[in-house]
Amino acid sequence: MTETVLDVRAIAPRDRHPQIFATFDGLAPGAAFVLTNDHDPKPLYYQFAAERSGRFEWTYLEQGPETWRVRIAKARESASCCGTCG
Repeated sequence: MTETVLDVRAIAPRDRHPQIFATFDGLAPGAAFVLTNDHDPKPLYYQFAAERSGRFEWTYLEQGPETWRVRIAKARESASCCGTCG
């Protein structure tokens, strides 16, 4: 299965995080996408940790100096999940 690549370098900065979260929220459990950015998206990681705690995996694939690539995966649902957590 090929993962989607979301290159946000050409997207206006104010629109980047909403687009990234929309892409993440559209993923099936266990699926992932690769984010390409022009700077270290560390603030985005902290936003994910605050808003999607325990529901994502973050793996750097490339760390600058000009391009950063991060694989962001949606965690698989646990067996105890009632189906309402998203």
